[in-house]
Amino acid sequence: GLYFRHLSRFPIPPTPVTMNKSEMDKKAEGRVLLPSTIIPSRYDIKLTPDLESFTFSGTSTTTVTTSSSISSNEITMHAKELSFTSASYTTPTGSTIEAESIIVNLKATTVTFVFPTPLPADAALTVSITFAGQLNNQMAGFYRSSYTDIHGQSKIMASTQFESLDARRAFPCWDEPARKAIFGVTLVVSSDLTAFSNMPEISCRSLPGGKLKEITYADSPRMSSYLVAFCVGEFDFVQGITDHGVTVRVYTPPGKSENGRFSLDCALKTLDLYDDFFGTPYPLPKLDMVAIPEFAAGAMENWGLVTYREVELLIDEVKASSAQRQRVCMVVAHELAHQWFGNLVTMAWWDDLWLNEGFATWTADFASDVMFPDWRIWDQYTTGNLAAALRLDALRSSHPIQVPIAHAEEVDQVFDAISYCKGGSVVRMIHAVLGKKDFQAGLANYMKKHQYGNTETYNLWQAWEESSGLPVSEMMGSWTEQMGFPMLSVTDEKWEDTSVTLTLQQDWFLADGSELSEEDVKKTWCVPILTCTSEGMQSDITFMREKTATITIPLSSPNAWVKLNAGQQVPIRVCMSDAMTDRLADGITSKKLLPSDRAGVLADAYALVKAGKLSPPALIKLLSHYIDEDDAVVWEALESVLNGLDTVLSDNETLNGYFDKFAKKLVSGLTKVVSWDPQSSDGHLTSLLRGTMVRLLSKFCYDDETVKHEATSRFAKFQEDASDVTSLPSDMRTSVFKIVLKNGGQKEYDLVKSYFDTATDNAERKFVMNSLGATPDPKLKLQTMEWTTSGKVKLQDMFYPMGSVGTSSKEGREISWKYYKENFAKIKGMIEKGSSSLMNACIVYCCGSFCSNEKADDIEAFFKENPLPSSQRKIDQTVESMRANAKFLEILRTSELSKEMFWSEIM
Repeated sequence: GLYFRHLSRFPIPPTPVTMNKSEMDKKAEGRVLLPSTIIPSRYDIKLTPDLESFTFSGTSTTTVTTSSSISSNEITMHAKELSFTSASYTTPTGSTIEAESIIVNLKATTVTFVFPTPLPADAALTVSITFAGQLNNQMAGFYRSSYTDIHGQSKIMASTQFESLDARRAFPCWDEPARKAIFGVTLVVSSDLTAFSNMPEISCRSLPGGKLKEITYADSPRMSSYLVAFCVGEFDFVQGITDHGVTVRVYTPPGKSENGRFSLDCALKTLDLYDDFFGTPYPLPKLDMVAIPEFAAGAMENWGLVTYREVELLIDEVKASSAQRQRVCMVVAHELAHQWFGNLVTMAWWDDLWLNEGFATWTADFASDVMFPDWRIWDQYTTGNLAAALRLDALRSSHPIQVPIAHAEEVDQVFDAISYCKGGSVVRMIHAVLGKKDFQAGLANYMKKHQYGNTETYNLWQAWEESSGLPVSEMMGSWTEQMGFPMLSVTDEKWEDTSVTLTLQQDWFLADGSELSEEDVKKTWCVPILTCTSEGMQSDITFMREKTATITIPLSSPNAWVKLNAGQQVPIRVCMSDAMTDRLADGITSKKLLPSDRAGVLADAYALVKAGKLSPPALIKLLSHYIDEDDAVVWEALESVLNGLDTVLSDNETLNGYFDKFAKKLVSGLTKVVSWDPQSSDGHLTSLLRGTMVRLLSKFCYDDETVKHEATSRFAKFQEDASDVTSLPSDMRTSVFKIVLKNGGQKEYDLVKSYFDTATDNAERKFVMNSLGATPDPKLKLQTMEWTTSGKVKLQDMFYPMGSVGTSSKEGREISWKYYKENFAKIKGMIEKGSSSLMNACIVYCCGSFCSNEKADDIEAFFKENPLPSSQRKIDQTVESMRANAKFLEILRTSELSKEMFWSEIM
């Protein structure tokens, strides 16, 4: 492993604890589940979709076992937006009993079949149902997407999205993750279409009349209903076979199969890597990955048939930017990790969703790092997943990683940065503490022991306790069962020539630095303390479990520096003493402090100033140490801090003026490090750095003559030939569009917008959607908002142009929020039946940039009058962040930063 372990501070590891039945029952109290007196073991489903009338008809035969205690004459299953024509069950002796009534409960999304007599106890029954449903356009259940084929004609395809609760929109079922069963799928489709499902096709026959064909697929392994999938339409594909013998295909819209090569290559390598890493081979004979034209999330890990947004799977080898390649690689690696974590071993209930998502987040980084070591994925982790986790988890409206869920519907609200990013960060921390060998051995045992079954978090802790001998449950409970994270502050320090002794204190960190109650003050975490000096990482780890701890760190010279939370391995904030900060300046300017740590110091300082734990001048002085910074990851952290300050200070003209000059100076230093023109010697991170530079120029230096000239001349060449990626590479298209728009008017706006209609893929259209709002003209900003709901932008994408307006300027956020309020009914009507993630994105992008309590009150009042229950958590978090920013603005306004003198000394 990466670290040696020094465990003297641990008591003897306790013997692993297993939850007994009463504890499990207690945990399950309050959950709304279907009765456990009927257990399904196999479904045979036959569906006939009609892509012209947007409907489907179906029959299902489900093999179930009744319990000995059953006394009911009813069978209740999940069903949503389905209509039923008949239902019956057959007993082992062959007699068939017809249902005498069918009761649909819209609120509970169930259907109950009532039979004339009680069901036989302890019996194997076959339940047969005929039903019909809609191929909706809400990107949920069995739904339709439209796309334009190579001849420019509009076409329809059908595909599925069942997680979390939408298998019930396609067929009646026990739609709960622990009710695993075998699925046999048959599809009846038009003879000229392709159709596939989780498993390979085993037979295909033409039906009388020749217009339809019936395809039957092999039986699935035992799995949860949310992982069933099927697709029907016209596709091209590329395929390969892994070294271990699994056939992988990437299905694309017709004419675009070449764009599937990069993701195919990633998948082939990743599957073999995971076979070895998890110690259990991928159990299916094939893996299909499909680009879906309309898709609410990023991707979905259906077993053996993974579905993606087009931009998350397809890469145009000529045009694609480094950032796009990295994103596609990470998304593929994330979804394929789920084939084990989630599909083979599934959480017993949605409160352990993080076992799926947190793990897949960490594993995607692990796999991408093995495939592309020069991307320095673990350094990027600091400014990506870790930063996102700490931002959200510093709010009182956050939630624990293991979040109690009674109604399954509540799970939609926890597909967020806590389950994914904090979950992933906690896994990363365990990896740092256990070391690679014990970490991997524990995982392999966990997979073997629980394959095809369901688990809870404690099963994973138990596997690691057995492989490492460490009290993992005790260590990790504080990170997964309570929300939030600690701030470590230095309360006492003793610097000597050869060592330093630090006394540390841990406190719950809140974004707005608000007062902690007596209860709040008592919160503690088990914090692994990792340290580094100019000599590198210290080999031992101290575990801080109490409120305070004292550590001694060896120094190589009397003026040496020390950094806590080395490598940013632990999701915490660190408040350094003045002496530590002063000494660290040398580590930053000499770059002996590693990039992830240079980035971490910045992120911590920004958060601490915002919380009132560090003075604003200290942050600006710290920023000035980065004037010669040349690392892409550190610049990502710098960009985040500069953007944060810019958003808050845009509400104060004087301060904004001072800050703007400072930001310009810092950003213009970057133009000496990387040029506008790509070089053949550029690595992946240099390309990312160039993207960051042009983004920052478009924000802070768009009115600079050389910047203007550079952008307009490149834009002119792009007008002549949109495929000219030498003059205008993809990773700077959005930024160059913004510079052109900010310096232009109606003409430039129309030119940029026209590319939306001529672009050949969605990745290119996204550049337009993300930039249009940058126009300074309020009429055009409003026109952009109107365009988002005009039907010309796909529902999956409407939040992008909204965000381009809402995050563009002080005026932009007023326009976007006013538009959202006035058109609330229309927006809600367009997306409310689909995934709540779309509505959440619209809310954040339309009103998330405000920095005043008045606006926070306005937003709260609006949603009180117009409630959105499935977005309530997101609304609370948005409002809380806004109030924290209002407080932050006040801190900045009353500090030295409002004096010209301070800035002239810094500059």
